[in-house]
Amino acid sequence: MARRKIIFVIVEGPSDDEALGVILSRIYGNDTVYVHIMHCDITSRSDVNPSNAAAKVAAEVAGYAKANHFDKAKKLFFREIIHIVDTDGTYIPDENVIFDRSVGHKPVYSETCIRTRNKQGIENRNMNKSANLDKLASCDTVWGLPYRVFYMSCNLDHVLYGKLNSSNREKEANSFNFAKRYRDRIPEFLNFICHSDFSVMSGYDESWEYIRRGLHSLERHTNLGLCFRRDDEP
Repeated sequence: MARRKIIFVIVEGPSDDEALGVILSRIYGNDTVYVHIMHCDITSRSDVNPSNAAAKVAAEVAGYAKANHFDKAKKLFFREIIHIVDTDGTYIPDENVIFDRSVGHKPVYSETCIRTRNKQGIENRNMNKSANLDKLASCDTVWGLPYRVFYMSCNLDHVLYGKLNSSNREKEANSFNFAKRYRDRIPEFLNFICHSDFSVMSGYDESWEYIRRGLHSLERHTNLGLCFRRDDEP
């Protein structure tokens, strides 16, 4: 009998795990899915840049492996790394970042602009985050394991629930309801994520070229469906 291997899934927050963890475990039933919660957006961190972005991701996997005594002969234990990120409008032109003193501490997102009290701060974040995402999207391996990064635009709530600017309480409720709806309806979930009008299924490299254009990184798009497409599918 073939050894069950670990599919290491990286997400930003607990609600992301709540929404997708059980579903991914059922899709990859022949392997073990471990969802690693970053509690942050690693691609936006000030200590992360294109020269070390892959190493920062690798450190997360290596830390888990060492803690669980999987750090030696790692290919015996791991199958791949799946990294799910929010785009947060990172590729939009600077003119679509709008100064608005009436908004609170957090920026307010729409499908046409980001409204913020700190325009320069968001522009700097976008420049850093987009460069880091470009680097990670070009990586075939991280820590010696197959690696792919998939985006949710503008964020996971936008793609899965059609909502922007959700509170933490709303995120928790929406993720619970989403998992409850799809955990026993995997074909329905796959149809939703692969064949909706927001699904970008043109190919991995092409999907990243698409999200970089215009306002796509603010609009509702995801290439996560590519994660589940079989090799024999067009």
